[in-house]
Amino acid sequence: MSIESIEDAVFKALANGKRRQMLDAIKLAPLTTRALCEKFPEMDRCTVMQHLKVLEDADLIIPRREGRERWNHLNALPIQAIHDRWISQYAGHAMNVLSALKDELEG
Repeated sequence: MSIESIEDAVFKALANGKRRQMLDAIKLAPLTTRALCEKFPEMDRCTVMQHLKVLEDADLIIPRREGRERWNHLNALPIQAIHDRWISQYAGHAMNVLSALKDELEG
């Protein structure tokens, strides 16, 4: 899979608010699919599983089976890669522009 298609999958996964909420829910500790269903009672199990599939396809979660349970672990590396590739570069540029504006206003 190319870097662009990986990034597209991550952006697609993060574009949905419910999926971001699911990632927030497993940020501190992995949760079972059942626990995620209980955290999101407005969604049926099938919808939760569909969201988990999108997150898994983007490599944002790593599922682990333990007996009959599926534990969903956060994989933050794709988010870090997006940050490194996109956000950090643009944030640096924005800070330079703001610094120049500040200097001009104060000068």
